[in-house]
Amino acid sequence: MSQQSGISLSFSYALVSLLFIHHVFASASSTPQVQTFNTKPDIVNPKLPPRTLSPSKKFEGSSDLVHLRYHMGPVLSSTPINIYLIWYGRWANSQKLLIKDFLNSISPTTAAAKPSVSEWWRTVSLYTDQTGANVSRSILIAGEYTDSAYSHGTGLTRLTIQQVIASAVKSAPFPVDHKNGIYLILTSQDVTMQDFCRAVCGFHYFTFPSMVGYTLPYAWVGNSGKQCPEVCAYPFAVPGYMGGGGPGALKSPNGDVGVDGMISVIGHELAELSSNPLVNAWYAGEDPTAPTEIGDLCEGLYGTGGGGGYIGQVMRDRQGKTFNMNGRRGRKFLVQWIWSPVLKACSGPNALD
Repeated sequence: MSQQSGISLSFSYALVSLLFIHHVFASASSTPQVQTFNTKPDIVNPKLPPRTLSPSKKFEGSSDLVHLRYHMGPVLSSTPINIYLIWYGRWANSQKLLIKDFLNSISPTTAAAKPSVSEWWRTVSLYTDQTGANVSRSILIAGEYTDSAYSHGTGLTRLTIQQVIASAVKSAPFPVDHKNGIYLILTSQDVTMQDFCRAVCGFHYFTFPSMVGYTLPYAWVGNSGKQCPEVCAYPFAVPGYMGGGGPGALKSPNGDVGVDGMISVIGHELAELSSNPLVNAWYAGEDPTAPTEIGDLCEGLYGTGGGGGYIGQVMRDRQGKTFNMNGRRGRKFLVQWIWSPVLKACSGPNALD
């Protein structure tokens, strides 16, 4: 989700909920439609929506109407892609470790159980630039900066977030890496952001030289745990207006609704930042100020059969925690699927077809 197109992000999250409610209410006069669970262990099996919109056997966003195009700009093909983390606000060490475990699961030193985060990233790596260079499959956390003093206040805007980056890159030993680096700003649950919860859960863009001194690709994601988990941490929290209709909130895989919700948004933004870092590479639509990117096309889809308000078939462990991919150190995550330029549909490592 680029900065300019951020309005559609939380709208899409909310739309997932609204579509689900519409489906349940519309079916109330006949056979009740409920989300059921597969009797086989480890698989959550939502009831599939009717095949009325497409002859395709795949529900997961497949459509001949999606015209994802390459606009001749660069992708992040450097090896490795250096991620510089900026922790803004107060973060527990356990929360930092959880997010870093996800990032380190993209290109782990030891393979995780399947389906895995690294397999998920392979879809992102299918995107190329005009030289034929693919998005790198190697990602490294190259540095961290913590601003627990809220040096730019507890209420940020799209411009002041660039001041946060400027403060970080001016501090030694946090470098300016305009060749291989991307900057990931993560704000704690007590920090507000312009349009957060109302229109965005995260966004990516690039810095202005007038503010930072360089053009640097970056992404921002906020912890919605105390502000709007029903919007930005769905399906681990559900809107109050659902009133008990439908499956209810699913149990998050790591016991932290806000951070578990963030991880899917981080995945979304990293995939788009890597394939469209300067908002002139891979996106659908003709307006670069409102591009539809490879994560936008698959919001709300986490497994086979997803679409129309259904997240798709995902897994559930013995503690009832919901996930769709594995990471390093035995971690489990629920991360949205990504649009595949090969399949012309949303794709994920836990696909059953």
